Amino acid sequence: MDVRLAAKYPFLKEASNYLRDSGVTLDSLTKSVAYQRARYMGKERVMEAVESGIVEDHPTASEVDANNELLSYPVARMIVSAVADPMLVNRYAIAEAKKADERLRGEDLPFIKLVAEELGLDVVVEDGAISVDFTAFLRFSATMRSKDWKLVNQQVIAGRVLVTKHRLVRLIQQMLTDRITSELPLPVNDDIMRAFSADIAEIGGIMAEKRAEFKARSMGRVSIIRFPPCMKKMLKMIQGGENLPHSGRFALVSFLHKLGMNSDEVLETFSSAPDFDESKSRYQIQHITGEISGTEYTPPECSTMKSYGICFDPDSLCKREWMTHPLTYYKAKGKRFKRPSGK
Repeated sequence: MDVRLAAKYPFLKEASNYLRDSGVTLDSLTKSVAYQRARYMGKERVMEAVESGIVEDHPTASEVDANNELLSYPVARMIVSAVADPMLVNRYAIAEAKKADERLRGEDLPFIKLVAEELGLDVVVEDGAISVDFTAFLRFSATMRSKDWKLVNQQVIAGRVLVTKHRLVRLIQQMLTDRITSELPLPVNDDIMRAFSADIAEIGGIMAEKRAEFKARSMGRVSIIRFPPCMKKMLKMIQGGENLPHSGRFALVSFLHKLGMNSDEVLETFSSAPDFDESKSRYQIQHITGEISGTEYTPPECSTMKSYGICFDPDSLCKREWMTHPLTYYKAKGKRFKRPSGK
């Protein structure tokens, strides 16, 4: 594979083979002065993902530039893995996939088909028509918000969905997002931690700031003080990187949605969970909020929360006879905190 093409699509097997055949070792990549530029570009690749949400284009006119661009990909993956922040992994995966989407739009169909098949998507091109298996279509289109992506609105022939070149590329974007998210964080050794210690600290600090900004922004319309103890507990667990049972996730998602948070805000709230999967989480959230299911679910009643084992630390208000629902608690707390008019 030509080094410039490898630099454009560093996630392909041929790009990986090119790097292997070039003889670049992990030790030299993290320590050698010869790869200082590649290390700098790797950090910038991560910063672009964090700040702008997409990896930028860089000069690859010369072979040296192209090599540095290609090497910046494994460097970026090392840095993301060393920071080991689920939100960063998610942002980085989306940014890389968006750049691949942008580049693939300018490629011919045979190359796009090759990329799709390497990622595991069975693509058939016959008489100018492009089709994919309907189960794969369902899986990778689950995050698409437009009703145009619903299976009922597709042309399905013998279990295959007809797609345009543009839609095939969009499916590849989602597949690549899922793949990178599933691969990271990779195991990192002490040499990697030492080589990128300053970058790890800087990027980790930026992510902490962004998380704090998001919490202030996304929770601005709702009052955490008014949350019932069960929801406070589950929110704290999620933000602390703890796993919630399915019943707890359902209850918290539906509760936050009923308080006015949209799907993106709820998704970001769940991004610090240790098993966070952007694609699956978005699908589940949109199902609960009714965006793709057609049914807008309400949080379970208190009696149901108790039966599920997710009624945590009930307080005196919880024990009132008329207190039967988490949303009732939230409303009651709001009335309690209201000041009499004129004061």
